[in-house]
Amino acid sequence: MTYQLFKDDIVFGKAQCLKRIFDGAIIPFNQDNTDYQRFKEDLANGVALSDAEGNPMTADQIKTFLEGLA
Repeated sequence: MTYQLFKDDIVFGKAQCLKRIFDGAIIPFNQDNTDYQRFKEDLANGVALSDAEGNPMTADQIKTFLEGLA
């Protein structure tokens, strides 16, 4: 399973949600959302994340991104 930051929902340079690639689900960055919680677990376990343009993010970029999440 891989994820991509959602290009149409970037506010002040920061993504507000993401797209799960395998089913196209849009997942908001909301602590109460179970898909969002799963997304954070997946990233911590090495699952791929692409930026809003579809470019794969490096492990360091993902780590920085995770640190910035609530």
